[in-house]
Amino acid sequence: MSGELGLAASRIDALLAPLADFEALLLAISGGPDSTALLCMTAEWAGRVPRPPRLAAATVDHRLRQESADEAAAVGALCGRLGVPHRVLVWTGDKPKTRLQERARTARYALLAAHAREIGASAIVAAHHLDDQAETTLFRLARGSGIGGLRAMAARVDLAGVVLLRPLLGVAKRDLVAYCANRGLEYARDPSNLDPRFARTRMRKLTADLAAEGLDAAAFARLARRAGRIEDALARQTQSAAARLGLVERETCDADALFAEPAEIVQRLIAEMIVRVGGRPSVRLALGKIETLIDNLARAHAVGAPFSANLGGARVRLGRGALRVEPEPPRRSAAAPRPLG
Repeated sequence: MSGELGLAASRIDALLAPLADFEALLLAISGGPDSTALLCMTAEWAGRVPRPPRLAAATVDHRLRQESADEAAAVGALCGRLGVPHRVLVWTGDKPKTRLQERARTARYALLAAHAREIGASAIVAAHHLDDQAETTLFRLARGSGIGGLRAMAARVDLAGVVLLRPLLGVAKRDLVAYCANRGLEYARDPSNLDPRFARTRMRKLTADLAAEGLDAAAFARLARRAGRIEDALARQTQSAAARLGLVERETCDADALFAEPAEIVQRLIAEMIVRVGGRPSVRLALGKIETLIDNLARAHAVGAPFSANLGGARVRLGRGALRVEPEPPRRSAAAPRPLG
């Protein structure tokens, strides 16, 4: 399928239709083929709709490569030709020695969100596409993610008070590259995308190998959609169970009633309470640790034995027919030495 057929104006209009709900948008443009295509198709789309949102663009220069400043300048030049205001946002300070890509991504979104608020844009538009979605699903699968993680990237998510939109999640990268080629658009090629030190690069190679066996990006995207539906259903069932049990309001509930729920619902209820009571981000709560806790709780309940364990800043206690989630007590410090004499 050619870029013109794959990304005809009618399809672009359908993909970008949700953008019309916002008065002002900040386009996150790195200068690669994906975001370059996003920039141009959004500018063209804005010229076709009756009341288009106000567009602005920003490029985050992580200062990790010598070429990055020139690439940001090239994006600025293209934005100038399209009549889209552009700003370069620089990631300053010392760069981390470990988890570089993860921390660069965190810094990028923080800079974009701050700039969006500065210019009055209520949404950021990113160019993540079908192949990115496949890599994310595989990446999380390899790291033991639950159903919620396998839904991969959402088309719309809150990002520090600004909406992050990903309208191209259903578009293959080859169509975005073809779109640029058919319009004679130049774009940057980031060599880090080929660096095997980075997990994303290794996943990209693995997805290519799997595609040869029929497990292509579309198949992973289908898995992500199905996981998303399951996750939504489980979330609703968890809310319903929480209301029945009163665990959220009282931070305690009848143990028999709790363990009469499906094991997945029990796990979600207790995990949510640990995050709420312990006050720590859910991303720090490893799924494996939660599963071990729930298994131990279930075994103790089955034989009527008391149980207590600390996790995520919370203490989970089982006893006298009730389960309670409470703040973890402060750890005892070593006894002070007794004075001589």
